[in-house]
Amino acid sequence: MKFVDEVSIRVKAGDGGNGCMSFRREKFIENGGPNGGDGGDGGSIYMIADENLNTLVDYRYTRHFDAERGSNGGSADCTGKKGEEMVLRVPVGTTVIDAATQEIIGDLTKAGQRLLVASGGWHGLGNTRFKSSTNRAPRQTSPGKFGDQRDLKLELKVLADVGLLGLPNAGKSTFIRSVSAAKPKVADYPFTTLVPNLGVVSVDRWKSFVVADIPGLIEGASDGAGLGIRFLKHLARTRLLLHLVDMAPLDETSAPDAAEVIVNELVKFSPSLAERDRWLVLNKCDQILEEEHEERVKEIVDRLEWTGPVYVISAISKLGTEALCRDIMRYLEERNLRIVEDPVYARELAELDQNIENEARAQLQALDDARTLRRTGVKSVLDPEEDVWGDDDEDDEDGPEIIYVRD
Repeated sequence: MKFVDEVSIRVKAGDGGNGCMSFRREKFIENGGPNGGDGGDGGSIYMIADENLNTLVDYRYTRHFDAERGSNGGSADCTGKKGEEMVLRVPVGTTVIDAATQEIIGDLTKAGQRLLVASGGWHGLGNTRFKSSTNRAPRQTSPGKFGDQRDLKLELKVLADVGLLGLPNAGKSTFIRSVSAAKPKVADYPFTTLVPNLGVVSVDRWKSFVVADIPGLIEGASDGAGLGIRFLKHLARTRLLLHLVDMAPLDETSAPDAAEVIVNELVKFSPSLAERDRWLVLNKCDQILEEEHEERVKEIVDRLEWTGPVYVISAISKLGTEALCRDIMRYLEERNLRIVEDPVYARELAELDQNIENEARAQLQALDDARTLRRTGVKSVLDPEEDVWGDDDEDDEDGPEIIYVRD
């Protein structure tokens, strides 16, 4: 199944039914009076979070959804039938945004959570509603109101406790294969991981947490280069970030430089996300001599001016991974306990989460706007050079969207 985490759809709630104008006409009954019934209400459109879904692919090709219209009123004071409500099922973790105003309509973060996205139109009134002592034969009715129509943007952010950061081939997919039952593709070329992967890590019999692996970042990712920028938003809801660094790169690049690239891109994308609790995990320690471990670790820590936790592991041989997972589980439990006991700490975390959401959305919107300008042939004020982009920027329906950035 193709992973789709962003879609745009249009929803149209049902219109209300019109009121009926009718008079009672029966033998032996003179001046029967008005008996036109009201119309029915239009059907509303709801979204509900379904834990059995993990992608928005159902809305990739079907993008228009119309709820049923209410029936018109009838004679003999018959009220029209209400329109059936429409329920759209989306994965847990979906944010619903009004495309016109960029207003967040709701955030579906719990299974079964229900959200009204378009209200059905109110029913029209029949002429019975207008009768009075001075108006015994009213000929007034009212039409049904129009249902809401909205252009919506759906954004899916996977729900995970721990997120993995790192350059391509830093060992993120190998790590998640090592500590969980997830089996993402692993290979020795960049961008092996094209979509986020989730793995459930069981520490003890009744304790577990979820790890999210996203495509690797590269230098310039905050400006749209590579794949990672599209999926950095999936780390917005994580509780802890693990920054994986390859201690022995195959291309003989500098490990401290590689670590610094990720930190810089993270800060550019969202300064608030860079403030999230983050641990430094130095991977592939089995690729260098043991007596060189301490020197390599010191070199990386000094370059980053790192003061947080540091772990040296080998994901492929599972060296140090068990201790790391136990420490993560202990951290998550202590964090949850502190949230309950310390309202100030809980409020600070809530503010940080909101800042991350806002900054991530602003960054992605800026990249979308720039891409739209390129497609329409409008030159950006930040790009004085001639536009050499071809028509190859169209969405690739068969794979992930890749945004290339010129220096």
